[in-house]
Amino acid sequence: MLLGIPFSELVITLFSLLLCGVIAGFLAGLLGVGGGIIFVPCFYILFTVFFHIDPNIAIVVATGTSLLCMIPTSISAARSQYKKGNTDLAVIKAWSVFMLLGVLVGIMVSKFFGGAWLTLLFGSIMILNSLNTIFRAKAKPAFESLPGKFGQGIIAFCIACFSSMLGIGGGTLTVPVLNACSVEPHKSIGTSSAVSLFVCVPGAILMLLTNTTPEHAPIGTFGLVNVLAAACVIPVSYLCAPLGVSVGKGIKPVTLKRIFAVALFIISARMLYSGLSYYL
Repeated sequence: MLLGIPFSELVITLFSLLLCGVIAGFLAGLLGVGGGIIFVPCFYILFTVFFHIDPNIAIVVATGTSLLCMIPTSISAARSQYKKGNTDLAVIKAWSVFMLLGVLVGIMVSKFFGGAWLTLLFGSIMILNSLNTIFRAKAKPAFESLPGKFGQGIIAFCIACFSSMLGIGGGTLTVPVLNACSVEPHKSIGTSSAVSLFVCVPGAILMLLTNTTPEHAPIGTFGLVNVLAAACVIPVSYLCAPLGVSVGKGIKPVTLKRIFAVALFIISARMLYSGLSYYL
């Protein structure tokens, strides 16, 4: 026994966290999704299955931990994408303030109304997102260009608000939005990597410093962030992000969209099932 956990379960837990970091880092670089679509369900399953934490607490701590883990991953992916010329700085400048406001609102909502319903929200939104991407992989963009500054501000606010609530980096929602507005897929993915930084950095700080640690939270939890899980995941995810960027550079845009959609659907379905099981 170590930290109240049987040694065999501890080994499985550590292996799962390291594998989570490898997959999340690679996908962050490959798809520009920040890693949150991997982190949130992995942490949620870890906290509920191995630590037997109440799902209402587990999902909120998983969200906060995911935001912290995405900081180095997003930095690594964003730097690699910028070096390859895949970042649209004009979009980042136009969206920055609205994203920060969106994060603040999203964190406040999850703080006061957080719980198992976030699992259902995560699963539902991500499944719709993945299905849209799968069936529209070859479809023409819905719009010829991005809207004006006001329209982009609303888009940025909504992306940041939902992303911070769900513990994802923003890329999961940013990529399909930019693609729908005729932004080239590799440029969409590169830009979304930078967008993730505007979500995960302020989001993680707020989750860490402005929340009281829940009773019966997993060991190593401060505020709504489990630093022990983050410490296991961050190093490997940071190292694997540039590998994803390099691999993605040689993949056709349509194939890249489909990889993104399939990964998203599988993970979202698992989260939706978990949320429904809690209420039923």
